[in-house]
Order: sequence, then structure tokens, then C-alpha cells
Amino acid sequence: MIEDASNPYAGAIIHVENAPAIPGLTFRHFRGKSDYAPMAAVIAASAEMDKIERVDTAESIAEAYAHPGNCDLYRDMIFAEVDGQVIGFSRGRWWQERDGTIIYPLVGFLAPAWRRKGIGRVMLRWMETRLRETAAGHESERPKYFQIWVDQEATGLEAMLTAEGYTPARYYFTMVRPSLDDIPDYPLPAGLEVRPVLPEHYRPIWEADIEAFRDHWGNGLPTEEDYREWLEDKTFFQPDLWRIAWDTETNEVVGQVKTFIYHAENEKFGRRRGYTEGIGVQRSWRRRGVARALISLSLLAQKEQGMTESALGVDSENTSGATRVYEDCGFRVVKRNALYRKAL
Repeated sequence: MIEDASNPYAGAIIHVENAPAIPGLTFRHFRGKSDYAPMAAVIAASAEMDKIERVDTAESIAEAYAHPGNCDLYRDMIFAEVDGQVIGFSRGRWWQERDGTIIYPLVGFLAPAWRRKGIGRVMLRWMETRLRETAAGHESERPKYFQIWVDQEATGLEAMLTAEGYTPARYYFTMVRPSLDDIPDYPLPAGLEVRPVLPEHYRPIWEADIEAFRDHWGNGLPTEEDYREWLEDKTFFQPDLWRIAWDTETNEVVGQVKTFIYHAENEKFGRRRGYTEGIGVQRSWRRRGVARALISLSLLAQKEQGMTESALGVDSENTSGATRVYEDCGFRVVKRNALYRKAL
């Protein structure tokens, strides 16, 4: 657990180069758990302006930050304040992809009233400098990129990143099935069966997911900390709703859909949406109808829970033809988001 004032960097002032001359504007490091509530407030204001549908609370941020991964929260975050009130923050970390590329993702939020004043730009540059310090300790010959997720409506962020030398590296679709009527009946191939998920299945499901996504763009190297974070995720870890296909001969997981219902989001936006996510099929079983069958079963599970629509996210350049499969199952593209990158 993060404890306030438990670190020499906790709350320390950061001197940011070329900071805009705004009365009362200061920058500092992460203080600890007392920052979670103001962070949630900034995210909420930012998401409303950018038309991004998300729900964040001090509690959900605490859960997410319980496993920071390759990130020292006290050194790899920057907070902007005006007269002591948090108006924005940014965080950086890193991971290594399977091909050896090292990614340094950044995420940041700035309250709408303080945008277009140069605050976001200097925070971005400070984070880049900090991540370059981290990268100096990594193998020099590996490709290295800063990376930032940009939602379709976040046009201000897109403009800033473009001016700072970032370019789109990949696009991702949000797809929605607006109704859970007329769910198609796609049968599982012979030799497969769906079983209720038990605790002893968690590790095989996790490992099968890693194997299924081994050949996907941008795939990283999961760690034991990632596994623990997955098990403890109170929002998305809903194994009662998962639909997992097992090979009856080998007793191995060959396909999965890790369905979940985000109840807090449904309450906020006044809808009944489930998520058909975590879709993966082992390479030897692809193009045999496994994904379609499991998606059908997932949609039925969501309908049984009272949901009236479903959504998912997909890589627009997925090599396994996922977008076409999802369209066959009634999903339609409603949004295109992007990953922007810049070489270190």
C-alpha cells in the first residue's frame, strides 16, 4: 500500500523548465494516497470535456496503483497545482515487447479550465526527460518509443502530440452491438466444451491468453505482478461470466471470452452494457468457428444478466481477421482511437 510521506520524494517540489507564468502554478511529485481523490476529480472533468466514457474514484485508482509495475510512483509522476489545488497530473512507466522493443507509455490529464496555457506541454516534456533517465539504464541498441493513447475526441491532445513529434502507430476500434436480440447460434467445433470457471483454471486461462496473443502487434512480456493484478481486479475479473472452450482430449484451453459488466459505468451513463472482451483463440484452432461460438455464448450470458447491448475493443489491423468476426456477430464500429509514438 502507498503511504503518505513514506518516500523522500513524496510531495517534493519539481522545478519545471519554461513553465508558463501563471500565478499560483506549481509542480510537485506524488504525495501518496491523499492524491487519489483529486486525481479522480481531474480525470472526471477531463473525460467529460473529451467525451470519454469512464468512471474513476479514489478507490478504483488506489486499486490500480497497488500494482504500479515498472513505475516508481514517487519519481515517475508529476502533479500541477494552482494555489494548492490539483489541476493535472501525468505518469510514466515502461515495459518490453516480445521483439525487444521497449515502450515508455505516458498518461496525463488536465482540467479543462487550465488547457491551452502551456501546462500540458511542459508536463509532457518533463515526463519525457524523466523517462529518458530511466531508459539510460536499459540496453542502448533496443528500439525505444514513448507511447500515448489518444481517444477519438481528444483533439487537443492529438494536436499537442503532433506538434511534439508524435505520430500514429496503430488505430483501435470501439465496436458496439446495440441490441442483444437475435443473437446468432454458432456451435462449437466437435471436441470442444465450455466448462464453469474454477479457481484452479485461472492460471491455465492466463497462460492460454498469453500464448494466443503472442503474435499480436505490441504484445508485451507479462510478469507475475501482472498476474496478481489480474486476479485482484474488482472491475474486470468476473469469471462467472467467462466462456472458456476446452479441448476434451488434451484438457487444454483453446479459446476464451472474458466477459464482464462494468456496473458503475452503466449506472453513470444510464445503460445496460456488457463487454465481450479478452477474446483469444490458440493458433491451431483459428478459422474453425471457435471465436464466433464463444462470442455467441458470451452475448447470451450478458442478456441473462439483464444487459441490452455489448461492446468490445479491437486492433484495426488485427492479422487474425477479428474485425470481420465481430461484424458477423453483430458488432459495428462506433469509434476509432489511436496509439501515438515517438522514438526516444
